[in-house]
Amino acid sequence: MKQRKFIRSSSLLLSLVLLAPLASGCGSEANAAASDTPPTFSNVSVHDPSIVKEGDTYYVFGSHIAAAKSKDLMNWTSFANGYTTPGNTLYGDLSKNLAGSFEWAGENDSDSKGGFSVWAPDVFWNKDYVNEDGSKGAYMIYYSASSTYIRSAIGYAVSQNIEGPYEYGGTVMYSGFTENEAYDANSKVNKQWTNTGIDELIDDGKLTGENENWFNADGSYNNQQYPNAIDAALSYDTKGKLWMTYGSWSGGIFLLEIDKKTGEPIFPGKDGITKDGRMIDRYFGTKIAGGYGKSGEGPYIEYNKSTKYYYLYETYGGLGATGGYNMRVYRSKNIDGPYTDSLGQNAVLPAGTENTEYGNKLIGNFLFEREAGDPGTGIGYGYLSAGHNSVYTDSKTGQMLLVFHARFPQQGETHELRIHQMFMNKDGWPVVAPYRYTGEKLSTVKKDDIAGDYAYVNHGKAYSGDIEETQFIRLNANGTVTGALEGKWRKNASNQAKITIGKEEFDGVFLRQWDPVSQSNVMTFTAVSGSGEAAWGTRLADLSDEQVVENVASGLTLGDTSKVTADLTLPATGSRHAQIAWSSSNENVVSAEGKVTRPEEGQPAAAATLTAKIVKGSAQKTVTFEVTVLPYESASLTAHYAFENDLKDSEGAFAEGGATGDRIGKTGGNLSYAAGKAGQAVVFDGASGVKLPDNLIQSSSYSVALWMKPEQLNAYTTTFFGAKDDTHWLSLLPKGSVGDQTMLWAGSTSWYDGVTGVKIPAGQWSHLSFSVDEGTLTVYVNGERKFSGSGFPDLFAEGVNGTFALGVNWWDAPFKGQLDELRVYEGALTPAQAAELAE
Repeated sequence: MKQRKFIRSSSLLLSLVLLAPLASGCGSEANAAASDTPPTFSNVSVHDPSIVKEGDTYYVFGSHIAAAKSKDLMNWTSFANGYTTPGNTLYGDLSKNLAGSFEWAGENDSDSKGGFSVWAPDVFWNKDYVNEDGSKGAYMIYYSASSTYIRSAIGYAVSQNIEGPYEYGGTVMYSGFTENEAYDANSKVNKQWTNTGIDELIDDGKLTGENENWFNADGSYNNQQYPNAIDAALSYDTKGKLWMTYGSWSGGIFLLEIDKKTGEPIFPGKDGITKDGRMIDRYFGTKIAGGYGKSGEGPYIEYNKSTKYYYLYETYGGLGATGGYNMRVYRSKNIDGPYTDSLGQNAVLPAGTENTEYGNKLIGNFLFEREAGDPGTGIGYGYLSAGHNSVYTDSKTGQMLLVFHARFPQQGETHELRIHQMFMNKDGWPVVAPYRYTGEKLSTVKKDDIAGDYAYVNHGKAYSGDIEETQFIRLNANGTVTGALEGKWRKNASNQAKITIGKEEFDGVFLRQWDPVSQSNVMTFTAVSGSGEAAWGTRLADLSDEQVVENVASGLTLGDTSKVTADLTLPATGSRHAQIAWSSSNENVVSAEGKVTRPEEGQPAAAATLTAKIVKGSAQKTVTFEVTVLPYESASLTAHYAFENDLKDSEGAFAEGGATGDRIGKTGGNLSYAAGKAGQAVVFDGASGVKLPDNLIQSSSYSVALWMKPEQLNAYTTTFFGAKDDTHWLSLLPKGSVGDQTMLWAGSTSWYDGVTGVKIPAGQWSHLSFSVDEGTLTVYVNGERKFSGSGFPDLFAEGVNGTFALGVNWWDAPFKGQLDELRVYEGALTPAQAAELAE
């Protein structure tokens, strides 16, 4: 029998509360990752990661049966194979092995129709588990299987090998059940509560009976008070008892004791109320957070021996790139609560209360934006919708690691695993290092190394799809803070940070870290205020105003201005908020705001000079750009699908289209025809699409135009879709991901949003067209130009084997409605052509 350590250490051997240097981090600052040799990373995508360590190897397990391992927390290797079955890395014959949970949810049912939904596992070594042969000890994986936002189940499986395969042990929790017989859409599962096994628990005397409060007046599941049974996480208390916290959104997060020998819950059996007035449900356990329909998911509990608190981590908001996912933390002296934030607010929400101001915030949407004159490349460093974390504490050094997934600005739904160090501030609240972990150690820092200019972000308490803006402050040697914000600062002991902004005090640490943008080690600080707002700062190089202006002047670029065909983006600020004012020698060619007026077809190119005046303090400099604006050229028609009761190209250059199922590559499909905008139109039933000929476009300059009449508007649902592969594609969306606006979307390794600023209506004909001209994108709605921008990816250059479709892609809900008069062109449409097509 192998001996292994439990996932979560409950001991911090060093006093992090006092922020003494870690034993592994003692020594000079030069030893604290002071080398400017760039670290290396091997990134993986593991959503909702849970971390465990075996020997010298760290493992993370996540949703959709993703898993990866690493020895240094920086270079990760995936070893799972997703939903493959049979032959699943973690579950063998997935369908048969987890059939006990799938009877209720998660396989080919409702929202998982045509596939699986296995989410958010937690893995740990349970030394007390009794195996079938009587031996003790096994790795246990607690997973979620889900079919709707409330009909879910939590099951567990066991293995002697951390990498699997895991053998099904049982289903321990159900949610979304109803009082009487009922069915969800696209489901044959009878949701009546007696189909969950709760009736057997009653017969065995483990529950006093069903609880009438589980149901609304109409017999539906009361998800305002009770949980969605997903996101299990296991923790030991100081007495050695094992507990499972779980739950997502709606009714809140709950806690149940687990029998260490069997892995099964120890149900309260009867209802009750905690001393502080929280619910104890006979089946679901004790409510420890959330409720009343407010967001909150991915709970994770860890005990800290130094502070003698249990810390409850959870994530608010929606997990998508625009959903504002953000991590919060509460603490309690008892594993079953009450959990409170730094303001003393209970994690269990009162009725009719927004959760925005509840919980200490760890990370929200942010961007340390790289502007003209700043070192490095790209847009800067930041995260979107970072969350669903686990925590790992090293039992020998006390090092704390926050483990989570993150999305990124301008990269859409692409997500990756991230590891950041955490530290306890003087009040016993965790603060998160601004940059990802590269092996840096908390050590003694000198005051002289701290003073200087900083990019600063306050994560605040609110959350949305917005990004918190970077501000620029200076920590002066005399202990004052000046710049965009004013206050004072000081360093206590080896590395403690106390920063006062206005009347708000922030406590945390100073830490030297690797900045991936400047490619250098920089001083940072991370701190949290008494109200639970997290603040980060990253030190900038010492520069005079004259040097900043020179850097902006040398770094300012508008791209290739010798053949301009779209509006120009003229930045108003540069490095460290240097101001940039623009003027034009000919506003009729290009304005001081960057608006470009192209000559008509047949006219000569037009020219103008743009002048940028850069100012910071008393320093200033001007830079000029010579701009040549090209005239319009008519696009030439290459394909025309008129949909006159068929899918033929009336130009005869391309093959006939074919019906597909609800995704590209699926068989079936039920297409019909009806009176359209011009003659007949093809009718999509919401479960079908059209596969267009491959290589319909093979050019870096092309246009697409069509009429559409959506019967319903669904986010991400495509009308025209084209792809080089599954990470390089474009999609014309009646309802996009940005404010529900009509847009052309491209992704995903290089994300691009061509947002029109309008929302086409359902039930009416609208004309959409777009042109891509050597990287310049123009989108027209009903013949009017609504978007123009540069930098669009080159997807279909000559030689690329492209895939094209109408109404479907590989991922999203199919289009429902009518499409008519699809035209494809070589070259970019002129405004006159676009307007004529929309008549």
